[in-house]
Amino acid sequence: MKKIGIVMGSDSDLPVVQKAVDTLREFGVPFEVHVYSAHRTPVQARDFALNARENGFGAIIAAAGMAAHLAGAIAASTTVPVIGIPIKSAQLDGMDALLSTVQMPSGIPVATVAINGAVNAALLCVQILSLEDACLAEKLDARRRADAEKVLIKDQEVLNKI
Repeated sequence: MKKIGIVMGSDSDLPVVQKAVDTLREFGVPFEVHVYSAHRTPVQARDFALNARENGFGAIIAAAGMAAHLAGAIAASTTVPVIGIPIKSAQLDGMDALLSTVQMPSGIPVATVAINGAVNAALLCVQILSLEDACLAEKLDARRRADAEKVLIKDQEVLNKI
């Protein structure tokens, strides 16, 4: 099975990124986590991206706040799918990171999830890998059924209160 690369611009992003880690663990998907900054360690970030396919990565999650250039910098140096997680900041509530992550030029795609949307980033990676892994596809189907069941239970609880 291919592994997922998770890159965050700062260790302060770890509380959000941890949710992606936990989700990948839940599905049994191997991963690596690194702290590389598009601005402070551009050589290391670029080297990671350039070698991603050769190193067995099937997708990369890039989490960054504020200027949030990391996902785009990674995507510019690889054709492995990149999923950006815009991280909420104190200054602009993450809108700066969201806009930086989604405004990519044609030819350099970055899939982008919601601000602090680490679980969806991990699930999108699992979906990508599930295209060639029937076991992962079954796990995704089971997760969707379980999530639906939770909603239906809440529905019944609300009906019982009214």
